[in-house]
Amino acid sequence: MQGQTQSISFDGREIRLTTGRFAPQAGGSVMVECGDTAVLVTATRSGGREGIDFLPLICDYEERLYAAGRIPGSFMRRESRPPERATLIARLIDRPMRPLFPSWMRDDLQIVATCLSLDERVPPDVLAVTGASLATLLARIPFHGPMAAVRVGLLGDDFVLNPSYREIERSELDLVVAGTPEGVIMVEAGANQLPEQDVIEAIDFGYEAVSELIKAQLNLIADLGIAQVIPEPHSDDTTLPNYLEKQCASGIAEVLKQFSQSKGERDEKLDAIKAKAAEAIEALKADDAVKVAVTANPKALATSYKSLTKKLMRQQILQEGVRVDGRKLDEVRPISAAAGVLPRRVHGSGLFQRGMTQVLSCATLGTPSDAQEMDDLNPSNEKTYLHHYNFPPYSTGETRPMRSPGRREIGHGALAERALVPVLPNKDGFPYVLRVVSECLSSNGSTSMGSVCGSTLALMDAGVPIKAPVSGAAMGLIKEGDEVRILTDIQGIEDFLGDMDFKVAGTEKGITALQMDMKITGLAIKTVAEAINQARPARLHILAKMLEAIDKPRDTLSPHAPRLLSFRIDPELIGTVIGPGGRTIKGITERTNTKIDIEDGGIVTIASHDGAAAEEAQRIIEGLTRRVSEGEVFSGAVTRVIPIGAFVEILPGKEGMIHISQLSESRVEKVEDVVNVGDQVTVRVREIDNRGRINLTLRGVPQQEEPATV
Repeated sequence: MQGQTQSISFDGREIRLTTGRFAPQAGGSVMVECGDTAVLVTATRSGGREGIDFLPLICDYEERLYAAGRIPGSFMRRESRPPERATLIARLIDRPMRPLFPSWMRDDLQIVATCLSLDERVPPDVLAVTGASLATLLARIPFHGPMAAVRVGLLGDDFVLNPSYREIERSELDLVVAGTPEGVIMVEAGANQLPEQDVIEAIDFGYEAVSELIKAQLNLIADLGIAQVIPEPHSDDTTLPNYLEKQCASGIAEVLKQFSQSKGERDEKLDAIKAKAAEAIEALKADDAVKVAVTANPKALATSYKSLTKKLMRQQILQEGVRVDGRKLDEVRPISAAAGVLPRRVHGSGLFQRGMTQVLSCATLGTPSDAQEMDDLNPSNEKTYLHHYNFPPYSTGETRPMRSPGRREIGHGALAERALVPVLPNKDGFPYVLRVVSECLSSNGSTSMGSVCGSTLALMDAGVPIKAPVSGAAMGLIKEGDEVRILTDIQGIEDFLGDMDFKVAGTEKGITALQMDMKITGLAIKTVAEAINQARPARLHILAKMLEAIDKPRDTLSPHAPRLLSFRIDPELIGTVIGPGGRTIKGITERTNTKIDIEDGGIVTIASHDGAAAEEAQRIIEGLTRRVSEGEVFSGAVTRVIPIGAFVEILPGKEGMIHISQLSESRVEKVEDVVNVGDQVTVRVREIDNRGRINLTLRGVPQQEEPATV
């Protein structure tokens, strides 16, 4: 089927949008191409579901390894569970799309983006985000769009739009900005300790490009004769909300002003007010409009009560400038921090608590072979820093089955990982693979930033020489019309009933990670900048409290962490060290009880809990790779005797042979008449044959001669 293709010239590149050719039964579909990267994005809507009080939106990102000309490495040789990066891209699509659907929508919606071809110069993720908006418009789904996304890099002093993978590796900034005509709606960033002003300018720069992509989408659907479906205000029956406001508003407001209570106590009191209202409604006459509304929709009471609580909490902040726990808008909750809270069998541990949010982070040091191999479309196929985040049900006082990590856990772990990567030591000087696990023990807002703080403590406790400690804070927002209030260090209820969750992590020098999600349809750059700047004093306050627990990395590693020696050999001699069928390197590891990893570039890493054993393994490998010249003199032990000669270890791991004719100036009948196994002899290299074998001689070599230095 022949489709219609439109082209957009964008930052010197051509983006091609093909509609009407692929996936004809999907509600809306578009093939987004740039260079040789092609992403098919579809949006489909099915009938609404009764009895639910949320938007059932599913956003999926699928990778096909044929897109990069590869066959999957799994046993089944087919794609199965999405790799972590695919899950993160699915979240990247979901986060800016979800707030743009009307709050009353209960239809099942699914957006699927599939990368069908990959050009290493063009990452597919931001194309998928923009394609999700266009596919939704084509499907005629009610939507407060369009929306678009771009990536911004910083090379030298210049911002770069949609940099390639290689440019991202060299960039001081990796920023994704998504926006609507009303403003910025999502930010995701990693940065190399950049000042706040540089990050703000990058967001502004990216949003200008987003605006151009939004215009292109509007022009395209106009050319196709498709009218955008603008969501109309949903007129709910106000009978129940009005009744609850009369019956419950004063009680809820009183509870919200009891600043000294805990989260559990507040929830218990709010639940009691709701239960009392439910009893009153049950006692009403059967034909009463309020009771009819609740009977028709059993969840209506919970929904209306939540809306009333949200309204009153927001009024309290906007009108009185006081939060539900009595804090000022820019005040951070009480903080405690500790390092080394677990026995030293754990390489490093840190406990961080802010209010009722508590995170325990544990660091483990591994060898290069512990690096994670990535079987996905990203050109980088190895990870040497892993950050995993766990969120058990007891952290919120709830019960539920514990399954494998969900998208939220993967996303929070990735954010904390991104925040810490810029301060990790260089691989050449510190060749360890690092894994940090953050256990969320108690949750009341911003556990991801708690993970950043706890993990900094754990890494320093493990003796990892990080360049600078990192802290993080989550900023919130209450916006009603033109009135805006930015909240520092939001807790759970402010996240749940507020308009923004803006996480900012960094060092004293600058920002290392950002993540902003909105519940409204856009935010002005000026307000984004204000939130970033307001986060800085909070971050530094938190950092000061952390440094009271541990102010620098410990001088020594945990005694249970492996000791690593790293050095370089000639890559051409890697085969010599490995030996036929791996026998040589296996023999070295067994002899020294060490673990040895050799990279393609010739970097050898030896891991052992015994420093002397690691040094012995290094001497053996250096001996194997030492180039020997004719005429050199060595001293070594006889290792083997055969009828035609004797073998001498002239260097650790490297042997040469003395032919029986070279044992003495006179004729020798039997090798054992001159040397035996274990004898120390001084030999000269007579020749190195065309097969690389070293032939030695004793003839004319005084046995008192000093050996050559190695």
